[in-house]
Amino acid sequence: MLQAEKLLMFENRLRKVYKHFGKPAKKQDIACFRFYDHDLPEFPFAIEWYYGVVHAAEYKRRHGMEDEEHIIWLKACRETLAKVLEISIDDIFMKVRQRKAGRQGQYEKFDERKVEKIVPEGGLSFIINLTDYLDTGLFLDHRITRGMVCEQAKDAVVLNLFCYTGSFSVYAAHGGAKSVTSVDLSKTYLNWAKRNMQYNKLYKDDKHEFIHADVMEFINELPQDTYDLIICDPPTFSNSKRMEDNFEVQRDHVVLLKKLLKASAPGGKIFFSNNYKGFVLDKEKIPAFSIKDITAQTTPFDFQGRLHRACFLIEK
Repeated sequence: MLQAEKLLMFENRLRKVYKHFGKPAKKQDIACFRFYDHDLPEFPFAIEWYYGVVHAAEYKRRHGMEDEEHIIWLKACRETLAKVLEISIDDIFMKVRQRKAGRQGQYEKFDERKVEKIVPEGGLSFIINLTDYLDTGLFLDHRITRGMVCEQAKDAVVLNLFCYTGSFSVYAAHGGAKSVTSVDLSKTYLNWAKRNMQYNKLYKDDKHEFIHADVMEFINELPQDTYDLIICDPPTFSNSKRMEDNFEVQRDHVVLLKKLLKASAPGGKIFFSNNYKGFVLDKEKIPAFSIKDITAQTTPFDFQGRLHRACFLIEK
């Protein structure tokens, strides 16, 4: 098939899926959503709409193109996106998404341009970065889960582990949490999380704490029977130099959750999720009052049928 024919196929697919996902997004007043995810093998992108701009991440594949040829192909893809969405090509940001071992890959910079944008979600606002990192700073697949956290947060003592840019923390504060503690291994993301809290005019230094730490070490020192609500969304695998040991979510989740249950107040709840494909929660070894698989009910319309994330609500 000629390149022009392939691009026309890509254009037609983009028109179809953008219309398909744009309708429920508009109906639900959602400004940021994914509308294309590797739909065509020849165009291996994850493409998301962020309130007027586009973030397109190319999954790295053996495409067989020389570097110069690949650059020309990417330019043609950008032009096709701009044509279909009727936006400027300057509002389309593209990256090559490489699989990296461990979450430290997420911390590595692609660029130094710092093209940021403020996007709305759930009556709140979030700072995204369209150029410098693997992801934008707002995981769209957790949109519903964030809303559930907000609903559960009233007067709660909240702990957000592996907090990334703090979107769960912002929702918890917005929901009226008594206090919110956010923990991550990256100072960059902790600062970003604090900026998100401040931008929403929610930050109070006596209620909101941002802690730079290895979560697996940090949880060893947690006070017992303390937290009403814990959010834990760990990486699939991490072997950062800043950690004493490596972490594997399938292997280590029981130990992790046992410690979090000890730290939970009576009746406390844990939102636990991860992106490991094929993840199996070892329920028999987790001493919880209740464990509910809420993956289906927390999967947004734009990720149905193509999401590997598992999500559980665990009650002490």
